[in-house]
Amino acid sequence: MIIIKIEENDANQRLDKFLKKFFPNANLSLIYKFNRKNKIKISSISNETEFRKKDIDYKLQEYDQIKFFISDKDFVNLREKIIENNEGLSNNKFNSKNIVYEDNDLLVINKDSWINVHAWDHKTKETNIIMQIQNYLWDKYNSLTFKPSLIHRIDRDTSWILLIAKSKNLLTKLVLDFKNHSKIKKTYHALVLWKLSRKNWTIKKKLKRIINAKNENKVQVSENGLTAISHYKLLKEYELKTKQETIIVSEIEVVIETWRMHQIRVHMSSIGHPIVWDKNYWNKKLNAFFANNYWLKRQALHAWKIEFFHYSKNKIMNLEAWIKDDIKNFIKKLN
Repeated sequence: MIIIKIEENDANQRLDKFLKKFFPNANLSLIYKFNRKNKIKISSISNETEFRKKDIDYKLQEYDQIKFFISDKDFVNLREKIIENNEGLSNNKFNSKNIVYEDNDLLVINKDSWINVHAWDHKTKETNIIMQIQNYLWDKYNSLTFKPSLIHRIDRDTSWILLIAKSKNLLTKLVLDFKNHSKIKKTYHALVLWKLSRKNWTIKKKLKRIINAKNENKVQVSENGLTAISHYKLLKEYELKTKQETIIVSEIEVVIETWRMHQIRVHMSSIGHPIVWDKNYWNKKLNAFFANNYWLKRQALHAWKIEFFHYSKNKIMNLEAWIKDDIKNFIKKLN
């Protein structure tokens, strides 16, 4: 006989939904059978000493207690997958130096480039941000079924200020804000080619995503696309002399109103100023030049700053993620 207590992150979900996550090796028919055979009983905060059978669609409340009338062996076997996953995460070390901000409900990190935010393929042995974060936080948060979760996502080859929820309540609210583009302001740092004709400008060009693109770019400027608005501001210009030509690299700040796929990359390329080392939307010949002479091997785009409303703190947060070393060193060499 085993008793567990429901905490805030596990509350407000149906009993069957909770049990399916709590017992990953149990199918729903077994869970229904347990409940039908009185092997699961619940006591509420109003009566902590009396355990009663509840309907399978009962919504769990914080401080509820669940008593399982099953053997210890069955209990462990039904939860074995969670235990195995925890052990499997031990070699995925998270670099705590990448923490921008952390409290009881939220973790904000400065994501390195060339790492996935989550596992794209269950067969891959490559680490990802979520695996690292779950390893880092495994003993630091109190939940039976909730795991640290991404509030938003980003491309593998982009460095990024990334928000990760440590509580279900904050996750639900911030995911909705990101979905509705409300109370969120995102600012990017980028290096683009050539001299800009205007120091400040707003690009308004509709973007269309090409489904199953093969020999064409995934996103294109098109009147049949969706509205996309980007505001850029010139920060500094660098002059790079080669044997063949003089290359101007412009350092800019970009604020986006709309959040379309590849928006900044396509918008800047469409006005003749592609992101440096963008493998899809600029002159690929220059990729090798920058890689061989400046050790730059990814697009010079960084999610730099973010403004959002922190519901747990009841205040607006303004956070900044420092520019990564590869871009920083590239700028030093340009200087």
